[in-house]
Amino acid sequence: MKTSEDGPLHRRLGAEFRRRIETGEWPEGLPVPSEAQLCEEFGTSRGPVRQALAQLRTEGHLVGGRGRPPVARRGTPSQPFASLMSFTQWAHSIGRTPGQHTVEVARRRAGADVAARLGLDEGAPVVDLVRLRHLDGVPAMVERSTFVLDVGAHLFAVDPDGGSVYEALTSRGVDLHHARHTIDAIAADADDAGLLKTAPGQPLLRVRRLAYTGDGTPVEYADDRYLPSMATFTIENTVGGRTVAGRDRSDSASIRPTP
Repeated sequence: MKTSEDGPLHRRLGAEFRRRIETGEWPEGLPVPSEAQLCEEFGTSRGPVRQALAQLRTEGHLVGGRGRPPVARRGTPSQPFASLMSFTQWAHSIGRTPGQHTVEVARRRAGADVAARLGLDEGAPVVDLVRLRHLDGVPAMVERSTFVLDVGAHLFAVDPDGGSVYEALTSRGVDLHHARHTIDAIAADADDAGLLKTAPGQPLLRVRRLAYTGDGTPVEYADDRYLPSMATFTIENTVGGRTVAGRDRSDSASIRPTP
C-alpha cells in the first residue's frame, strides 16, 4: 500500500490510517496494529507513526489508552472545547451570574459503562463530582462528572463551589484539549427533579461529554442535564466548513443554519 507523496510523512500516514478505519480495513472496535508493526510496514521510525496516531485520537478515530492498545472508531471528528464552553464561561458571555452547589466529590470504583468510556478496567478508582449549577441563583443544570484518578484527585485540593473546575484543573497542569459532546433529551429522574425543583418525568436537555488530553487519552466522562427553560443549544453550519455547536439563551432558536 502506498501513501501520497505530498506533505509531511506523519500527515500522509494519518491519511492512510484514517482511510483504513473509514473503509473498515481496520474494523471498528478492534485494536489497530502496534507502532512497531506500522513502523515495519511503512519503513519509518516511531516518531511519524506516533504523530499520526495522536492526530487520529484527536479526531476521535482512535479510542483507548492508559496502557491499552488503541481501538478503531468510525465517526465524526471531535469539536474543540471552544465550541462548547464551560458553564461558567457561557454564563458570563450572556451577561448572567453563574453559581454552583457541590453535592458530592467522592472517590469510587468505576462501573462497567464509565470504565469502558474512559479506557479503564472495571473497578478502577475514579473521582465523581456532582454539582447543581445556577444562573442568577436559579437552578439550571445538574452536572455529573467522572474523572480518571490522577486528574480527579486535584478536586480534593480545590473548592468546586469556587467557579470553573476546568480552569482549576488546567491551572494545575491538567491537559484538557478537546471533547466529544452528544446532545439528546431525557426524562428527569427523582434525583434530577429534587435538585432542579421540577417534577419527575419532565423533559431535560442532556449533554454527555467525553474529554481528552492532546494525545487522545480520555480523562473525563460527564452527564449534564439542563432545564430547557434555562438553556438551548445552537448548531451553525457553513458551506465547506466545520459544524460548531454551543449553548444559547433559552429564548433563542435551537438550530440556526448559516447559508
